[in-house]
Order: sequence, then C-alpha cells, then structure tokens
Amino acid sequence: MANTQSGGRKPGNSTRHVGAVDGVKGRAGRILLKATDNGTYETAKEQETAVLISVPPRRQSEAQTTEYLDELAFLIETAGATATKRFVQRLEKPDIRTYVGEGKLAEIKAYVQHEGTSMVVFDDDLSPSQLRNLEAELLVKIVDRSLLILDIFALRAKSATSRTQVELAQYQYLLPRLTGLWTHLDKQRGGVGMKGPGETEIETDRRIVRDRIAFLKEKLEDLDKQSHTQRKARGGTIRVALVGYTNVGKSTLMNVLGKADVFAENKLFATVDATTRKVVLENTPFLLSDTVGFIRKLPTKLIESFKSTLDEIREADLLLHVVDISHPNFEEQIQVVNDTLVDIGAADKPTLLVFNKIDQYKQDDAEMDPFGEVLDAEDDGTAPRPPLAQLQATYMAKLHDPVVFVSAQDRTNLEELRELIGKRVVALNQQRYPYQTNSWASE
Repeated sequence: MANTQSGGRKPGNSTRHVGAVDGVKGRAGRILLKATDNGTYETAKEQETAVLISVPPRRQSEAQTTEYLDELAFLIETAGATATKRFVQRLEKPDIRTYVGEGKLAEIKAYVQHEGTSMVVFDDDLSPSQLRNLEAELLVKIVDRSLLILDIFALRAKSATSRTQVELAQYQYLLPRLTGLWTHLDKQRGGVGMKGPGETEIETDRRIVRDRIAFLKEKLEDLDKQSHTQRKARGGTIRVALVGYTNVGKSTLMNVLGKADVFAENKLFATVDATTRKVVLENTPFLLSDTVGFIRKLPTKLIESFKSTLDEIREADLLLHVVDISHPNFEEQIQVVNDTLVDIGAADKPTLLVFNKIDQYKQDDAEMDPFGEVLDAEDDGTAPRPPLAQLQATYMAKLHDPVVFVSAQDRTNLEELRELIGKRVVALNQQRYPYQTNSWASE
C-alpha cells in the first residue's frame, strides 16, 4: 500500500466522503481523500458496497420504481461496486434537509452501521447542504446520481478530449460542494482577531478550482478547433451518427457495419469517445460515427462539457437511433433520447429507427381474443408484450417510415439494415452533393 503524507494538517473528524471526484487531479482531488488517524492517505482499492435510495413521486408505479433502481444498480456495478440493499420512500417532494424523511434516515443509518456499508447512493442529485447533512448523519460516503455518472465517465474516457471534458465536469460539480471539507477546523470562528484558517483553506481551494476550470475551458476550445478542422475536412461526404440510450448495442452495431474495433461491453457507457469509420454502401461512401450513449437524468454539466463529442451528432446528415427492443421500458428510453436530442439542438435531423437485440426479446404469454384485446393483464397493470411481428407492424404504421429490427450480436437482418441505410445515404448524397461523382467510392 502506497501512502503519502498529508502535509502536516491534522485530519480530525472530517466526514467528507473520500472519492467524490476520484478523477480530479491536483490539490482539488487530494482534498477529497479521507485521511487516516496517522496522517496518511489510504490508496488501496477494495470492493465497495452500496445502499440505493429512491424517493419517487406517489404517482410513479412500483414497476417503474423497480426499473429505475435496477438501472442505478447497473450504474453501481459499472463503477466497480456492489449494491446490497434498496430503500424506497414515496414523498410529494424530497426533504429539503436530508432528502429522505427522519424515520427513513434512521432506518438507513441502522442498516449502514450494522452491515458496514461503504457508501449510500441516491437516484437523484443532492444539493450541497443535503450532501453535508447526510454525511454528518450517516458517517459514510454519499454519492448522488450525477457524481456516479461522472465517475463512470472518468473510468471510460481514453482520448485527450474526453478526459479533459470529464475533468471539467468534475470540477464544475466540485466547486459548490467545497464548503465543509475542512470540518476539522470548524471550532475556530471568525470575527475581529479570530479569523481561523478554515475559511482561508476553503477560499484557496475555490480559487484553485476556478483557475483549473478556466484552464480546462481554454484547453477544450483548442481541442474543439482541432475537431472542427477535422470535421470540415470531411466535407463532401455524408455523415451518419449512431445515437441511443446507453447499452443498447451501438458499439456492436458500429463494429459490424463499419468493420471497426470499438470497445463493446454489457455495461453502461462502454463508449465515451466518438469513433468514426468510412463505410461504402450502394457504391456511395459515407462516414459512420459511434457516439456516447444517453441516459435518464444525464448531468447538465456533462452535456455542456461534451460539446465537441456531441457536435458529431449535431453535424450529422442522418441519425441511426438504436433502441434495445428487449428492454421492458424501451419506449421511455426512446423518449429520453428524443428529449436529449432536443436539448443539444439535433432533433430536426433525419432519423432511422433501428430496433436492436431482437434475439433477446421475449413476449409475454397472454390470452387474447380474436379482436386482439388482452384478456388477462399483468398484476402491475401493464399490458403484456406482444409478438415481435405485431410490434414491428405497429411501429411501421405509427411512424409512416421504414423501421428495421435487427440483432447486431447474431447479425440478424443486417442486410436489410444495410440496404435501408444505403438508400438513405444515396438520396442524401444526391440532394446535398448533386454534382459529385462516385468514381472514388470503390477505393
């Protein structure tokens, strides 16, 4: 185990959580490490356990609440920890002080102390005051949804651009939460002749963080200019971007269509860096880009920081909206992606809907009358899942546009997808570049 000296400051009884922004470098990152009693920092990694907390509105169904907590547990697993317990409290609105009610907080505290849980994870964002109050009460690491997603992005980021983007988002998350980091100095009060060092340390850290944010923004501007120059050099070629909810199989589809070697894994946010490959269909070349997946409650700061990566979507001529048809709430995921496209200014792009993972789709066994009405609904009030063919016919009628159902893993119906993409690309190419010849398409 490697240890580093704490710089002579007595750690005291500070309960500030240890890994708030593990990817942040420099002093702003070090101040988030919890010192041990002998004045050294613990750097060894061990399997962490987490308690999941949800405060859904009363109108939200049990099935939806379970689904959201399943997604949160998947995020925890992706980050390298294990979820051991779930707590749900239905409130009209979260408690302004501790997010959950007093009784529920006592129940959570008793479980955490008895089981020795290392952190408590909330399925929403916490205010700085809620974060401090919860840490003081539970005495363990408190993680909200934004921090968890930022941590996963920090693990996944590989390129200089994505690492800079994630670090900027981390510092922007950290800045309003610096207060309370120096609780071991809280007995020293301000006033005439009694100004303590605690305020000085906090203001110093704020200045360091602000300076770092300014530096990262300038660095991102330079990287954006480089990316813009690269995209500008691709002029005269149709650009297609894969978009969709995280873990719907975009990277697998990219590998099949573009003969690429993009990292693909059954975890959330397996892809953070945008990857572009040249593809030729119908004797017409185009550029296919794999982009970062979207998710429910995606942190706003992360969207702002990933402007350069999202420009691949904004500047695309055609979007392939990939959907995991096997997911119980795939329609809600479609809406999340559509809402995010609106937020980034790309909702008006021509879009082709691609339903993936048909090999994993399972219809519910339900008795239906000759007119197609369900005779026995599930206990939770949701209608059983129809046969895949019926779902395909429904969506084609609803959208008045071709849709395709594929399995990128098993390579099912991929020729139909290639044909559909090829027709779209040829039409767009003739519309955008009517005087361009295809003599170089066979390169």
